[in-house]
Amino acid sequence: MKSVGIIPARWKSSRFPGKSLCLISGKPMLQRVIEQSEKTKTLDKIIVATDDLRIFDFVNSLNKQNVCPMITKKNHPTGTDRIAEIAEKLNVENIINIQGDEPIIDPNLIDKINLTLNNKEWDMSSAATRIEDESEINDKSVVKVVFNQNCKALYFSRLPIPFNRDDKNLKPCYWKHIGIYGYKKKFLLKMSSSPPSILEKYEKLEQLRALHLGANLCIIKTKHHSIGVDTPDDVTKVEKIIKESINYD
Repeated sequence: MKSVGIIPARWKSSRFPGKSLCLISGKPMLQRVIEQSEKTKTLDKIIVATDDLRIFDFVNSLNKQNVCPMITKKNHPTGTDRIAEIAEKLNVENIINIQGDEPIIDPNLIDKINLTLNNKEWDMSSAATRIEDESEINDKSVVKVVFNQNCKALYFSRLPIPFNRDDKNLKPCYWKHIGIYGYKKKFLLKMSSSPPSILEKYEKLEQLRALHLGANLCIIKTKHHSIGVDTPDDVTKVEKIIKESINYD
């Protein structure tokens, strides 16, 4: 296999326990993530990495040919560590980390993330969308990213970056990071076996560990605004979008 999509899915969540199987417009969220992932053209297989038998059994019950669950350890500190446990067992080149709490993820974006890794220059790939809602600029839950002219990530922060010191004539150029990642398997295993960097500890952002390790991380610009489900209130937001129907660019 060349490329595998891995969806980390835990049962425990401090703000929303069992959210992987919460119903969104009558369908479990994890099923929606799987179905969006199945629409991709470049993934050879989709694996749900879980530490809970309820999620394991649910994925099996879907009876999908190219989708399977795999049980992982319960004590992984991050989703990256969870997918690394699975990746280590696979004979594969590229790993795409598809967030299990983003039920309207764009399949075309997943393919772009994957295809970018065919370029030997990149160790990782991810995505960002231009911030249009000014309230998000100072929202610390919205991660901002800056990148160079070649779309190589330079830094990620919860604070507004870049900082406009004194030129009020400059147009805002803030980009919101979208939490989907593509990894070359070799770099993923390197990252998961490395301790958190000081920058990661400050910002509580795993991707800063990748930059600390010298990763060439490509940022794909997109108009897609994915919504993560972190609380029960987010379910209503996603249902509204689904009802209005989605047109991806």
